[in-house]
Parts: sequence; C-alpha cells; structure tokens
Amino acid sequence: MIQVSCAIIEKNGHVLAARRNRTKDQAFKWEFPGGKVCPGETPDQALVREIDEELGLKVIITGALPVIDHSYGYKQFRFFPFICRIISGLLVLVEHEEVIWDHPDRLEGLDWAEADRIILHLYLEGGLYV
Repeated sequence: MIQVSCAIIEKNGHVLAARRNRTKDQAFKWEFPGGKVCPGETPDQALVREIDEELGLKVIITGALPVIDHSYGYKQFRFFPFICRIISGLLVLVEHEEVIWDHPDRLEGLDWAEADRIILHLYLEGGLYV
C-alpha cells in the first residue's frame, strides 16, 4: 500500500486546490497537494517536505483528518490528510498545472480525484475550517 500525505492549506477563509499535471495518473483532476511518504519518514514530515518541493511553501500543520484507504484499481493508497497554514515562501508550481484558492463550500464543483473528493467531504463535514 502506498502511503501519501496531503495538505488542506487554509488561508484567509479559503483553501488551496491543485490541478494534477497532464503527465500524471488522474491527469487534470483536482487534488490536495502532497506526496508519498518515504521510508524513515512520518506522514507529517513527508507532508512538510512535499509541500516545500511542489509549491515552494513552508507550512505548519494545525490539524488532521481521519486516515483513509482508497483503491484506484491498479494501486492501493493510504492517505494522511493534514490541515495546514503557510508560514513562509512564495507559491511556485512545480508539479501542478494550476492552483486556485476558494471558499471550502465552493470546492465541491471541481473535478476531483476520487480520494481527494472523499477527503474534501470529510473536511466539510467536520466543520473544521474557519
């Protein structure tokens, strides 16, 4: 099972959504940015590293959602979703086609990757956002 950390990055009442690169699985689908947990890393360490590598942002974790397991048929994933806020850096797109900031309630209209849609619903149902 592939372990993946992902970030729900909050800023001024909005959340960042990232559109997957055209060359990746789930091309052009929206997701919460993040990536694979490397051997010897904890999920939270992986998240901080991945957000720095993919977006050029330093984040602090402020909360977590339940871990979810999801199968895309060809691969099994375990997702560790974290709620974060930016502490420094300038947003740079390295792995994504585009990003948007929007109010959490308006994010449902995006064409999400299946697992990220589940994570979005957990986030919205939990009422954790400000």
